[in-house]
Amino acid sequence: MIRFLIKGLLRERSRSLFPILIVAAGVTLCVLVNTWMQGVQNDALWSNAVFVNGHERVTTQAYLDEIDQMPIDLALLDVTMLLDTLNSQYPQMYWSPRIRFGGLLDIPDEKGETRSQSPVLGMALDLIGKETQDIDLMNFNDSLIRGRLPEQPGEILISDLLAHRLDVEPGETATIITTSMYGSMVMYNFKIAGTIKFGITALDRSLIVTDITDAQRALDMPDAASEILGFSMDRVFHPEKCETIKNSFNNQFTLADEFTPIMQKLTDDQSMGEMFKIFGSVIWFAFVFFVFVMSIVLWNAGLMASIRRYGEIGVRLAIGEEKGHVYRSMLLESIAIGVAGTILGTGLGLAISYYLQIVGVDISSMMNDATALMSDVMRARVTPESYVVGFIPGVVAPFIGTMISGMGIYKRQTYQLFKELEV
Repeated sequence: MIRFLIKGLLRERSRSLFPILIVAAGVTLCVLVNTWMQGVQNDALWSNAVFVNGHERVTTQAYLDEIDQMPIDLALLDVTMLLDTLNSQYPQMYWSPRIRFGGLLDIPDEKGETRSQSPVLGMALDLIGKETQDIDLMNFNDSLIRGRLPEQPGEILISDLLAHRLDVEPGETATIITTSMYGSMVMYNFKIAGTIKFGITALDRSLIVTDITDAQRALDMPDAASEILGFSMDRVFHPEKCETIKNSFNNQFTLADEFTPIMQKLTDDQSMGEMFKIFGSVIWFAFVFFVFVMSIVLWNAGLMASIRRYGEIGVRLAIGEEKGHVYRSMLLESIAIGVAGTILGTGLGLAISYYLQIVGVDISSMMNDATALMSDVMRARVTPESYVVGFIPGVVAPFIGTMISGMGIYKRQTYQLFKELEV
């Protein structure tokens, strides 16, 4: 029976061509929306994780309450012992101590006097340790524009945009003017090893990166860090696993005072939690929207097809075929049309998605004043889910459309059929 119906659809393209094209167009859009939102979500989550929040973040409660001000006077102490605890209890995560600070970068001339200055955002992490994964985690090798990565103490990286604005080259000396952990003024000289560009405007405007031991020495923070960030070994955020680790860690420490270590997962941050929910809602809304729109269109197409097939349906009923059997055969036809349209639409959608994943869309002109940590090049992201996501709207929509339009079969009266056939 199914083979018979499929042959009928292939031989009479008027019954199948338009519905298949409608389904293919809808599935293509559905796949594109899914891969694009997955790409934007992945980029936003990873950028915020690697530069700010981590998949897990350990700070003091006092630092967490004022985290936007980067209060290094409220930093974690005895970091080495805390790192040993984290590495032994949660080896499935990579733990990276960080220091974030603000200051002024001063470039001296030949006489040692100020040639140029700029406010900067400082980030300190493990750059020259033997077992460090931070270089690979932050993708420094691909982000390096000029010079080289730091190889010894006293060297820093600065953003390439900042270097051009200050008219400074790798190899020159720069002075960081900031405040220490105890509030005193600090001036510390560094050698610029190289310049970097992450492709994130909010960072590329004013970022400097130094090794954490240099920052601890300059900021008078021995064995201290602003925070310790944790990352899953597969670089993917797993909410359930991170929640388990967070609860396990926090249960070990009674909140004795404001300097007690406390752990948060990525989506505990208000902005990241809202973003995570929004992306999920948008993807589900897209499914419902495409199913609804395609159902309406295919409902109308089914009504038109029923009118064109009025005589055929009448003959089938006149020769004794049951109304239920005719109705079910039309539903089987709709499933065949849905599968064909879905395969065509999925193939087209994936082809476009792979192109957008490799090439991306440059939105740097829109990010000049941006403060969000998002890449200047937005890319789609093809996942295993992308190969099957179109089958939901692609098969359900024509089925619903035919189910509604085909109900007219039950309104046909047998005594009218002979009159219709005479005409």
